[in-house]
Amino acid sequence: MAPSVAEITPSAAELGDIAKLKLNRAFDAEQHATYAYTRYLPVYDEETKFPPTEPFDFVDRGLAADKAKPHLLGLDDPNVKVTKLTPRVGTEISGLQLSELSDVQKDELALLLAERGVVVFRGQNFKDIGVERQKEFGRYFGRLHVHPVGAHVEGALEFHNIYLGPDNLSRLQFRSDQLSTTGYHSDVSYEHQTPGITLLTLLAVPETGGDTAWVSQVAAYERLSEPIKKLLEGLRAEHSGFPQAENARRHGKFVRREPVRSEHPIVRVHPVTGEKALFVNPGFTKRIVGLKREESDAILQLLFHHISQSQDVQVRVKWDDQTVTLWDNRVTAHTAISDYDVRQEAEGLRHGFRITTLGEQPVGVDGLESVW
Repeated sequence: MAPSVAEITPSAAELGDIAKLKLNRAFDAEQHATYAYTRYLPVYDEETKFPPTEPFDFVDRGLAADKAKPHLLGLDDPNVKVTKLTPRVGTEISGLQLSELSDVQKDELALLLAERGVVVFRGQNFKDIGVERQKEFGRYFGRLHVHPVGAHVEGALEFHNIYLGPDNLSRLQFRSDQLSTTGYHSDVSYEHQTPGITLLTLLAVPETGGDTAWVSQVAAYERLSEPIKKLLEGLRAEHSGFPQAENARRHGKFVRREPVRSEHPIVRVHPVTGEKALFVNPGFTKRIVGLKREESDAILQLLFHHISQSQDVQVRVKWDDQTVTLWDNRVTAHTAISDYDVRQEAEGLRHGFRITTLGEQPVGVDGLESVW
């Protein structure tokens, strides 16, 4: 059997050896001479190759949580504030440090993410606790995903680097011929076992702009008419990593894992809440299996427009450099909003890292499973 991602992720010492071979910087070192987080600037290890991810058993931490979440939401602490950002999606918490949560609290957080989709933590020290503790926190919720093409943090291939500044405009190139830079997606949904929880922390943010928006795929599903729901519940859609890999190669980027395709249920059932959610996104979903091309295109465009335009089931979060946001990819889609001028030195740096955990093989209504 081929080794799993977790088994072949290099150690810090091994990564040091790899760096001596070929580790390309994706930033201008001179521009960051006084930057406090040079340790986290984007690099590309262009030596390490990964096989396709192997199937593995997954148990969602939310299944172990008390549904009332007394250790997370019921604390008798005047410093802890919990706010619903919108009726259907998004909760904000201040006065609690992610780095100090107990296992019981983390289980309740997993449940809260399943229910609310997005949880925003303010006033966090997470970015300063070091790579190993950050990895440990992420691993509590599942196996850490290694992005097949993206930049990463040196010595931490599991940390997908989020960087857009005047010395690296590659993230803008992908949509330079479009009217909008927004693009809703669920992280790497082409994987056979798709991501569960993603954590994003930003180390540097523009003075204004650079928000992120999420849409509740549960609420989006519920808005559909009953005949459309019934139709979609029996269908799978193809999610493909091939365009992403081809685009990376076109721009001279290293592909560390060959792309895959998966056919996932269009309506998936969350393993903790049992809620039904749309599981298509404009980023990676290419066609509906079994339909003629015109039928598939028409239905997908309807769903993509619904997902992108339904502001009454969306939440938009403004960042600062002490904010950490987590979300459940199984019940949300999200987009960055690149509305600031990256070419202006005082305005144009948005930098952070993303930790993504892999979850279960998607299961739809009446046990409809993914295939590949």
